[in-house]
Amino acid sequence: KKQRLGFAFTTTADDIDKVINEAVEASAWTAVDEYAGIPDCMPSGDVLIFDEKIKSLSEDDVIREAMRLEESALAFDKRIKKVRKAEAGARIGSTVIVNSKGVNVSYESTYYSAHLTTLAQDDNDSQMGWDFAGSRRMSDIDLNSVGRNASKRAIELLGSRKISTVKAPVILDPSVAVDFLDILSSSMSAEAVQKNRSFLSGKTGQCVVSELVDIIDDGTMPWGSGTNPVDDEGVPSENKTIISKGVLNGYFYNTYSAKKAGTKSTGNAVRGSFKSLPGIGVTNFHINAKGINPSKSPLSKGGHESDNKLVKSLSKGILILGAMGVHTANPISGDFSIGISGLWIENGEALYPVKEAVISGNILELFRKIEGVGDDLTFFGNIGSPSLLIGEMDISA
Repeated sequence: KKQRLGFAFTTTADDIDKVINEAVEASAWTAVDEYAGIPDCMPSGDVLIFDEKIKSLSEDDVIREAMRLEESALAFDKRIKKVRKAEAGARIGSTVIVNSKGVNVSYESTYYSAHLTTLAQDDNDSQMGWDFAGSRRMSDIDLNSVGRNASKRAIELLGSRKISTVKAPVILDPSVAVDFLDILSSSMSAEAVQKNRSFLSGKTGQCVVSELVDIIDDGTMPWGSGTNPVDDEGVPSENKTIISKGVLNGYFYNTYSAKKAGTKSTGNAVRGSFKSLPGIGVTNFHINAKGINPSKSPLSKGGHESDNKLVKSLSKGILILGAMGVHTANPISGDFSIGISGLWIENGEALYPVKEAVISGNILELFRKIEGVGDDLTFFGNIGSPSLLIGEMDISA
């Protein structure tokens, strides 16, 4: 109201009129902000986000699925001694977004997920393994594969040894690559750029990562975890190639940041819940795998494998299967130093598992050093990546 923001929320449907009045009253006590506003009504398309099969599940059905997940993990190998967590989850959501400029959108969505953590033991050695799969469509999830892969990860790390400090190429498993990609996505937020908190500030039109890389944010992807007809302000979702052959095409905007930049929203307004104002986030954010169209392939079957062609091409280096502390990377500079575990590779073959190694560097430099992109695109939630072959990195013991 008069370029002043008022905000209120309620958890009681009967309080709708009251909460509207509270928001209007609150606007009298906030500062004038020339960029404050709400989006105009725009047409949105249909998206595939509702699976009737998930709607028909009972609580007992989901419990049985969780038990099947645990059984598949324990049956993989006698050295799997314990399942720390076996979770299957089904969710149905209903969303309505209305504003006084004509936006009036309502939709239902579903989501199904499986998550497993296992413990392998052999003599005095024990290792953890995990896997996750999630989609808006139940048929995209293979519970047996999730269970087997979690156990396989634990087994293949048994007998891990330390290595000497070395400079060598690495392959990031998709589960590790998405952690780095998540940090990269936050630097593409227009809000971060406008607050000088992004290492991609001022780099539009420049080659910022390897020319092998296309990065896409597709809010319309069939059955994607981040798919919706509109964003959390009511702006239609879009399919955007944010990086083409290494070149940064732009940033992600919500209504506020777009008005501040003199452009339009990209449909990337995200609210943590109805209790918070819209920020900026990604939809289905992923590195395009060679020859893979994610809209025509299963999003997450579970039980993924690292791209074998990349492993075979490696004369010496590490296949990184786990990384600890990627979230501690500096969001402004991109610098990081993290612990890793994985498999030491020589002449295209895994020789032994590696533990307690550390890699350090810069996230933007890491993406610039991509020398190979696999065809094993895997989504973990709404972020996906194939395996990535990275040129020489500093690996310390």
